[in-house]
Amino acid sequence: MIKNILTSVFIMSGAALSAQQSPGDRIRVSAEGDTALVVTGNAGGEWRKVLTLECGKITGVVDRGIHDVDYTMITGKRKRCHNRYRESGYLLESGDTVNVRVSDDGVAWSGCHGYGIDVAGFSHSWLMKWTDCYEGFYERDREDLSEGMRIGYPALFEYGDKELFMLLSESGVDENSAASSLYAVDGAGLFDIRPDGEESSGWQTAIIGTLPGVVGSTLVNDNAQPSRIHDTSWIAPGVASWVYWAYNHGSNDYDIICRYVDMACEMNLPYVLIDAEWDEMKDGKSVLDAVAYAHEKGVKPMIWYNSSIGWVDGAPGPKFRLNTPEDREREFAWCQVNGIAGVKIDFFSGDDNRNLRYMTELLECAARHNLLVNFHGATIPRGQQRTYPNLVSVEAVYGAEWYNNVPTFTDRAASHNATLPFTRNVIGSMDYTPCAFTDSQHPHVTTDAHELALTVMYESGIQHLADRPESFLSQPAVIRDFLTALPTAWDDTVLLGGYPGEYAVIARRKADLWYVAGINGSDSRREVRIDMSLLPEANEEAAVLITDSDGGWSVLSDTSVPSVISLLPRGGFVMTVRSGVTVDDACGR
Repeated sequence: MIKNILTSVFIMSGAALSAQQSPGDRIRVSAEGDTALVVTGNAGGEWRKVLTLECGKITGVVDRGIHDVDYTMITGKRKRCHNRYRESGYLLESGDTVNVRVSDDGVAWSGCHGYGIDVAGFSHSWLMKWTDCYEGFYERDREDLSEGMRIGYPALFEYGDKELFMLLSESGVDENSAASSLYAVDGAGLFDIRPDGEESSGWQTAIIGTLPGVVGSTLVNDNAQPSRIHDTSWIAPGVASWVYWAYNHGSNDYDIICRYVDMACEMNLPYVLIDAEWDEMKDGKSVLDAVAYAHEKGVKPMIWYNSSIGWVDGAPGPKFRLNTPEDREREFAWCQVNGIAGVKIDFFSGDDNRNLRYMTELLECAARHNLLVNFHGATIPRGQQRTYPNLVSVEAVYGAEWYNNVPTFTDRAASHNATLPFTRNVIGSMDYTPCAFTDSQHPHVTTDAHELALTVMYESGIQHLADRPESFLSQPAVIRDFLTALPTAWDDTVLLGGYPGEYAVIARRKADLWYVAGINGSDSRREVRIDMSLLPEANEEAAVLITDSDGGWSVLSDTSVPSVISLLPRGGFVMTVRSGVTVDDACGR
């Protein structure tokens, strides 16, 4: 719902161009000379320049007033979202108009063509070298940043000493356009922004504020198009058991699938994902036999498809079933008739028009057949979860499946895990596939409590549990019960503490229960402070705390919330705390 639009519209030009400030005067945009827009943020009362936008000669500005927009999300970090912003149109000598929205948590702009930005003045950065699947590390202060290097969104910059941060990304790219990314001009903060094809129709977004402000921001969804799905009653987030992490080729084995169905049934998880190669089921079985077994056990099956637009030769199947309108209508109708709840579609090939158009077509067709969608091997979310709420998650992350591929992840996972809450997961659901207590092809050195904490630390509308059934089922009852009750869609999210790569403590609320998770990204023991005053009406006298001990799990029930928790190297914790807030329950578990 849009309300309270101030309709004062006027034009200023030349030296009369004045600063456009956010409704709460936390962010300001002003003209510098007559060819650049400068964005400044307020850090503890001091204004800092964080971004200069070189857009062309500015001849005037139209103030379109302040807008209030309320909307509801089915998945994500916050159910009820509110976007209050001032919009202006900067008129260029070229005839173009740069549209700028200034919110208290950042800036979004559109309408620029062939332009650059300057983020000089940052003290630290966390940047990922672009790949078509966005699976890489967010390196701190990259030493290899050189002319022409393509940097994938989101890109995080720090200004001062933990005072002010900016996360650059993109929102609202539609099916008729291409997504964009950063191209380094030098190593000092100059970048070009270029789409991978036709000009982008979306909004470039700069989330600006303290780390809690960045992590809690919904700016990427705020600037996306409203939902195009009218009836969303069938969309239900939840937890899934998942074959691939332990058994790369397990989805062509009926007996292995049945074990994961049995696990989901015993732990009361709503979903099981039948991954790649289900079209080559062994021993005379078919995927419909596995689907029937799941229904018999009260578990909703999801199945995997190769997009057949990226990796095809040598890749697993099924392939070429979704590429034409007729084929995907037939395939998704077959899914709906057979009670398949959703599809995981894998191996896209980047950010160009072809990929963006195809992904939109898949979402729209899936919605017509009441199918949830999880994109893997794909570009990052750019607000599509608001426009198409059946998009319950997107991979676009160097996640736990990499324990299957190379040994690199073992030593770097803890620090990487403590970077993702401040980078990739800020902008949308992230299918990292967390919570592995045993080892895959390559071992992990994070603790069990660190792994359990990732199920809350990372927001994903479908949360795929990575480990073997026997690993989960052999855990103490309190751990199994925690996973059984785990929500995957949240009413609120608050960062309680942390710093990229070092540690993170996040609280997420579902109805009247706060889930608090913390992870240590370092190889040394760490003391983390828990400031419950940041959580509305949290009951500090009723908590369940699960963390590490030197011999395994440590569980305290009905305990008061500790002010400090000691984390083992690469360790973690989870805690549940009752809240006095009375709210309607959000969709999903």
